[in-house]
This record gives sequence, structure tokens and C-alpha cells, in this order.
Amino acid sequence: MIPRYSRPQMARVWSDENKFNKWLRVEISVCEAWAEQGVISREEMAKIRNARLNLPRMEEVLQETHHDMTAFLRSVGESLGPESRFIHLGLTSSDVMDTALSLQLVEAADYLAMEIEALIGVLKERAIEHKHTIMMGRTHGVHAEPMTFGLKLALWYDEMRRNAERLAQARKAITVGKISGAVGTHATVSPAIEEAVCARLGLTVAPVSNQVIQRDRHAQFVTTLAIIAGSLEKFATEIRGLQRTEVREAEEPFSPGQTGSSAMPHKRNPELCERICGLARLVRGHAVTALENMALWHERDISHSSTERIILPDACLALDYILSLTTSIMRGLLVYPERMKENLEITKGLVFSQRVLLALIDKGLRREDAYKLVQRNAMQAWKENVDFRELLVADPEVTRWLTPAEMKPLFDYGYYSRHVDDVFRRLGLSQA
Repeated sequence: MIPRYSRPQMARVWSDENKFNKWLRVEISVCEAWAEQGVISREEMAKIRNARLNLPRMEEVLQETHHDMTAFLRSVGESLGPESRFIHLGLTSSDVMDTALSLQLVEAADYLAMEIEALIGVLKERAIEHKHTIMMGRTHGVHAEPMTFGLKLALWYDEMRRNAERLAQARKAITVGKISGAVGTHATVSPAIEEAVCARLGLTVAPVSNQVIQRDRHAQFVTTLAIIAGSLEKFATEIRGLQRTEVREAEEPFSPGQTGSSAMPHKRNPELCERICGLARLVRGHAVTALENMALWHERDISHSSTERIILPDACLALDYILSLTTSIMRGLLVYPERMKENLEITKGLVFSQRVLLALIDKGLRREDAYKLVQRNAMQAWKENVDFRELLVADPEVTRWLTPAEMKPLFDYGYYSRHVDDVFRRLGLSQA
């Protein structure tokens, strides 16, 4: 069953119709290769190209055979005459199923790559827009030092570029076919046939195989999807944190007529971001299963098969959905610069403590002594909720080293954004 969060293009990739069409495509490609070697006549090949699958008939046969490949072959064979004997010639089920699965995964990867590029584009736009939007940087959830919101978004932009590279590498790993017969010996189907088929399908030949394409390739693909989902969860978690009432510096879109609670009309919940976080966990769980599918008995068993029918479509469908959802959120993200400024001021200048520390050190004070001096005033400012700079100006131990006039420029927010342009240039982020 296709999940509710599926989107049409990706749902089509994982539909039974597309899967069986790819099985048939592989079978016909193998026959084409046999025909090139003179095993199948031109007339017979012309008929084989018109082979069709009758899905209801396949379902009917499946009730008898309990084997989807034999049911598929009988249904296809019934659409042909005597030339049906060439369908599946020299093959084992995994030759067809694994090679066709690679075609599905490549198709899915291409849709995911398009979604990633769309998100990268939106992150770039928003990063440039908020390049100099000053905000509080936080570590451990606590105010640290000022930064810009654009810098936060640039960080996400760069991470998604890495994810695009990861997906390209995973796509390459899975773009392989295997037409080597039972246990991979080529005893019944030559390497030349395999090479011809894979070339026709746009796949690389697996240099060596047993009865299946090796599952480290699939594990690489699914773990890559999990990493990408992890990035989206990271972004969504940050937005959730910034949307908290006490913070409210950014907020996911909230449309007219939307409701956040059946009981409390005032609620504006980050439910889209929470949805992303939940589905990212799902994809991460599928990565564990993909890793466990690597170890099969001898030349193969089918312990991987049942799980792959769930994890491969589901991981692709879920990631496709949350990529699109993240792009939509980022495009419509509500950003509140004035609230960011308000939050910068709530600790009454404490965020400049390092600047004072460094200035005292520059004046010749030992670091340990300077740290104690600044921390003592900082702790008093925390405790009494008073202005940090006023405490420093009133402290003779501080003014012995720094005059009030020398302290004034230390409390300048612009100091923290002076290298933002340099970072953006590194990333190739510009207005153009």
C-alpha cells in the first residue's frame, strides 16, 4: 500500500505497474542480446517485443505458484506463441528483479536530486536575504554570542550541497545490473549477454555477482537517504526551537483559517516541522534494516526481499515528501528580525563578555585573572538582572585596565557580522 505521504511522481516509481514493466523491459533486453548472437530469429524477436503482462492473470497464477516471478513469466508467456520459450532464457529470478530494482532506484534518485536542488535554491535565496539579520547564537540552548540568521541558513545550504553529492555517489553505486544466472557463474548466460543488456538499460555491469546484486550497494543508498533526512530533521528542529513562544524569532508558515488546537484557538504549532522530524526517524530506521540485509546465507537467501519491499519504497517516498515539505517551509518561513533584536538585549550586554575578556588580556592582564574578573561581573548581572556594562564601569579593578571610553566600542553587534561576507564568498553565495 502506498503511504498517505506519497507524492504522484515518486508513487509511480514504486507502483506495481512500473515495477513489472521494468521486469518486462529487462526480459526483452535479454532477448535482444540473445538475438544479436543469433539465438533468436528476427521474426521471433519482433513478436517478443510485443510481449505484454496481464496483471490480473499474474495475480491469478500467483495464487497457485506462490512465486511472483513464475507467475509473471506465465502471464507474459501467454501473450506470445512458441517464441515465449526465449523469455527468461538462462536467467534466474534475481537477474531480472535486481536489475529492474536498480532501474527503479535510479529513477527515484533522480526525483530526489531534483527536490534537493529546489531546496538548495530556496536556502540560497533566504540566506542572502538574511545575510546581515543579526540574531543570538546559542550553545546548549543558552545565549552565546551574536551571529546572523543568514549565516545559519548558509550552513544549511552548504550541508544540502553535500547531500546532493552523497546522493550522486549512492546513485552511482546502485546503477548496476546483474545478468549472470544462478549463483553468478554465467554458466547459462554469458558475460557478453550481461554486458549487452546493461548497456541497453543504461546500467554498469556488476563486475562480479553471486545470485544477487550485493546489498552493500542498497545499504549505501538507504543510509544516504537517512543522512539527508537527518539534515532535514536538524533544520526542522531548529525552526521548532525558534518558534517557541519565549523565543519566536522564526515561524513556519501559518495559513488563513488554519487551526493549531481543537481546544486553544491561539495556538500556532510547528506541526509541519514536527512531521519532518517524525518521518526522518522512520527513514533512519530503514537504514538499520538495509545494513542488516547485507549478510545473506552463501550465494543468497531471501531474508532481504521481504524487508526491501517496504524499506526501499518507503524511504524514497518519505524523503521525497519531507524534502518538498522543507522547501515549502523555507520558502514561506516567517522571520522576525525585531524579535531577534529584543532577544539579543535580554541579558543586558552579557553576550559581549568575551570581547571584554580579550580586551583585558590585550592590556596585559593574565587570562586567568581577566576571566575571573569578567565572570564575577557577569554572574552578578545574571543574578541581579542588571546591565553588564554598567557593572564593569563601576568596577575599579576593571577600570584600572579599561576606561569607560575604551569599553564602549566593545559592545558593538556589528563586530560579530564583520566576516559574514567572507563566509558567503567561500560558499559562492552572492546576489547574482
